[in-house]
Amino acid sequence: MTENIKKVSANEFLSVLESADMPLVIDVRTVAEVGSEYLDGCVNIPLHELSLSQVQTCVAEKAAAGQPVYLLCGTGKRATSASEKLKGEVINPLLVIDGGIQALKQAGCSLSQGKGAAIPLERQVRIAAGSLVLLGVLLGFFLNPGFYGISAFVGAGLIFAGITDTCAMGMLLARMPWNSTAR
Repeated sequence: MTENIKKVSANEFLSVLESADMPLVIDVRTVAEVGSEYLDGCVNIPLHELSLSQVQTCVAEKAAAGQPVYLLCGTGKRATSASEKLKGEVINPLLVIDGGIQALKQAGCSLSQGKGAAIPLERQVRIAAGSLVLLGVLLGFFLNPGFYGISAFVGAGLIFAGITDTCAMGMLLARMPWNSTAR
């Protein structure tokens, strides 16, 4: 499914930044993540809000015909999901910045710091999953063994997320109020 996704390395993308005007870059991280740290000139459309019409409007306003549209996120996973969602619908080529913001930082790209200090979505998922597992174990031990079901449910969700590369908890957390504060 992701074999046909075109990717560009952080170093290749930095070369593009140095050689031309700012290309169209759509950052699909949450508003809060972008508010914490961002690449100047990017358009932020969180993955859970991403629609074809929004992307087509951005392309019409900010990209020349045939100019690539770069997709950016924290590590490259959400940008790959966005590319899969938009594949064949956008006329301009879609390129995922492989490794995302993390790879750009390692390649020496200067990023702007926002006022926010959001915890990246992947860490939020780990915190929430760990907390729910611990809660289920404690409630099961001290109150009623039926509460062990909470831990089992979270474990099953993690297995499902690993197999399908789709995380329901991540999608839910992306919609939380603390992930929608502007920079």
